[in-house]
Amino acid sequence: MAKQKFYVVWDGAEDGVYTSWEACQQAVSGYSGAKYQAFKTEAEAEEAFEMGYEKYKEQEAKNKEQEKKENPDASSAPRSMSLAIHPSLPAPAIENSIAVDAACSGNPGKMEYRGVYLRTGKEIFHYGPVWGTNNIGEFLAIVHGLALLKQKGLYQMPIYSDSVNAQLWVKRKKCKTTLERNEKTEGLFQLIERAEKWLKENTYQNPIIKWPTEEWGEIPADFGRK
Repeated sequence: MAKQKFYVVWDGAEDGVYTSWEACQQAVSGYSGAKYQAFKTEAEAEEAFEMGYEKYKEQEAKNKEQEKKENPDASSAPRSMSLAIHPSLPAPAIENSIAVDAACSGNPGKMEYRGVYLRTGKEIFHYGPVWGTNNIGEFLAIVHGLALLKQKGLYQMPIYSDSVNAQLWVKRKKCKTTLERNEKTEGLFQLIERAEKWLKENTYQNPIIKWPTEEWGEIPADFGRK
């Protein structure tokens, strides 16, 4: 059985880290000058995406050159660049936390997101459906959770999300989507702008943790439509 690969799209229809070739292909197919690459681990993919295409390629070239100097007799076959220490298996989930997720019928399509309290599985917020993309929903769900926790004074409660892209967008305080802004999506874009504004004007201490789907199964906020 082939091991799962992770795909970075630096320049495509929607940039980000993808967990399947099918999703990556959808992001780059028909996109002129698309820049993308496969990685063996999620940690490597996330780090490469954060570096940006040009910086990553420069570092990759330096690593290969250094390897040749240190071991001139080594095979010239290309090797993946190790960008991060492989994370150990995760500890049990923190029950006193929020889990968020989004669902989209088509991409773009009818999108909705929600948050649940992990200890009870009770839904604590829900938005949609509206016309959008899954990545937008994942981004908005995290920001919604952060704003709600700050409002309630729960400054240390973690938020689980299974979306690497959304976590990166939150970190950068920018929803990097190529969804067309038109009459159909205007309301959603106004919500995106509110979320970006909140991130720029507020600080938070709540850890945003990647839900390890491979080890723990689907995130509890999952809509169950796969």
